[in-house]
Amino acid sequence: MTAPPTRAQVVLSGLRSSAVVSLQIVLVVAAFWVLMWVLGKLWVILLPVLFAIIVCTVLWPPARWMRNRGVPAAAASLVMMLVAVGVFAGVISLIVPSIVSQAPELASRATDGVHKLQDWVQGPPLNIKDEQLDNMVGTVTGKLQSSASSIAAGVFSGVGTATSILVTLFTALILVFFFLKDGPKFIPWLDRTVGKPSGTHIGEVLTRMWNSLGGFIRTQAIVSFVDAALIGAGLFILGVPLAGVLVVITFLGGFIPIVGAFVAGALAVLIALVSNGLTTALIVLGIILAVQQLEGNVLQPWLQSKSMDLHAVIVLLAVTLGGTLFGITGAFLAVPAAAALAVILRYLNEQIAERAGETLPPTNTPVSAHAGEVRDDDPPDDAPAGDPGTSTAS
Repeated sequence: MTAPPTRAQVVLSGLRSSAVVSLQIVLVVAAFWVLMWVLGKLWVILLPVLFAIIVCTVLWPPARWMRNRGVPAAAASLVMMLVAVGVFAGVISLIVPSIVSQAPELASRATDGVHKLQDWVQGPPLNIKDEQLDNMVGTVTGKLQSSASSIAAGVFSGVGTATSILVTLFTALILVFFFLKDGPKFIPWLDRTVGKPSGTHIGEVLTRMWNSLGGFIRTQAIVSFVDAALIGAGLFILGVPLAGVLVVITFLGGFIPIVGAFVAGALAVLIALVSNGLTTALIVLGIILAVQQLEGNVLQPWLQSKSMDLHAVIVLLAVTLGGTLFGITGAFLAVPAAAALAVILRYLNEQIAERAGETLPPTNTPVSAHAGEVRDDDPPDDAPAGDPGTSTAS
């Protein structure tokens, strides 16, 4: 009969196991840090690629429809790219002339709004005196003058940023054409290059990521439309001037997290203040806050959790973390990144369960039962990464 281990042996065995696990965690974290560092160095290339993929999620279904009806791949891709550019230019042509023609009125109303705000803070309940306002203005002016060099540097940085944006958009536009044209060849090329079974697994994961990204873009469009419709209805009912322009700005602002909603809402409240008075401005502010609460806490998390199989808490935390770390771009890309990570973890869990002989409970999203099998009734949805109606896993 073997004697049981002593307490010292049990403790030492636990310490060895803990040390091995801790070292593995440190190595994984270090590898992740190196990966993030490399991605940061390649960000100037990755950003237009990501934007092009996002645009392709919208353009691929009609492009695939044309290709299935005999239209050459290059022609279908070119047509859809031109349609996208035409729609974008049409929207800009609709709102820009209205804004330009009414810019003097906007400036005048904005100036009146500032004066009204100044008169309001001087009255009850704040009762701020002229001397206090002058001191505040003088403090701000002095700060601006003392930071003149920093402001000048920021201006030149802004010029560089604008140039970078133009280059990124042009690169993304070219990539959209080639992604739409040659996207279906990617998975077969990946299978030939990487080989099986790695190519099979990577192709399946990329296809699922594509489907999740398409759901995210559709959700953003729905949320922006609901925001613009509800806020626009309130503006029209209250008789706020420039309501049509504000509706378009609100819809477009929905695709720019945080800043877009704030700018559109602030502009609507300011115009309501100078045109219809304080009461209407407060009502508009209440409508905007209510709609934003509905969007941020109910509509967006619920729709995105349904379309990407993510819990609402994960969606909220991802948007908060992405916006805090990387600003507007991070907030916009945070949810797709979280969905992609969830796809990878879910697929790994499936493979682990398969090798362990376990049976996972069914989920809301049908998935492959095995790495080499896809349900006949569940072809990949809107995926340019593989041939329509065929599985990426074999």
